[in-house]
Amino acid sequence: MEKEQLKKIIDGCVAGNRYDQEQLFKMFYGKMLAVCMRYTNDKDSAQEVLQEAFIKIFDKLKDFDFKGSFEGWVRRIMVNASIDATRRLKRQPFRTDETYLFVSNEEDENETDLQELKSIKAEMALEAIQDLSPAYRTVFNLYAIENYTHKEIAELLDISEGTSKSNYSKAKQNLKKILERKFVKLHE
Repeated sequence: MEKEQLKKIIDGCVAGNRYDQEQLFKMFYGKMLAVCMRYTNDKDSAQEVLQEAFIKIFDKLKDFDFKGSFEGWVRRIMVNASIDATRRLKRQPFRTDETYLFVSNEEDENETDLQELKSIKAEMALEAIQDLSPAYRTVFNLYAIENYTHKEIAELLDISEGTSKSNYSKAKQNLKKILERKFVKLHE
């Protein structure tokens, strides 16, 4: 979609035009539902988060300045709404009691993770990610999928950088176990 056409739809949304709001919703529904599903346990919860996030988007559209990517702006609101929903379910699901020392080259690790994820069927991977605990699922999504740094994740979730690294490492371990079980069931 051209930038001018998107600007016209956004201006219509700001003016309260229902047709433009519907167009914007339809434009981003599929991609953003996938984002929300990475953070929630099921499709119903993801759709609820998506609805809440779109309410925020429509409320804040007048503040969008067209200097960056609109889709990136929408995605950030979706991620934040998903994290907020997780927080509502549990007061502090992102903290762990264990301390964990973790030293790695994050770029190499991220590259390896992406290669491994590409080789797995998307649906099976999404199901496996949804089976992770809220803390592990959130950190995994933010780091591996949304490309946040552990420092950014720590600030966003009000945890230490070490806890973010620990949760990510444990998420990968748990994800591997979940996927192994799913593959065994698939081949039985």
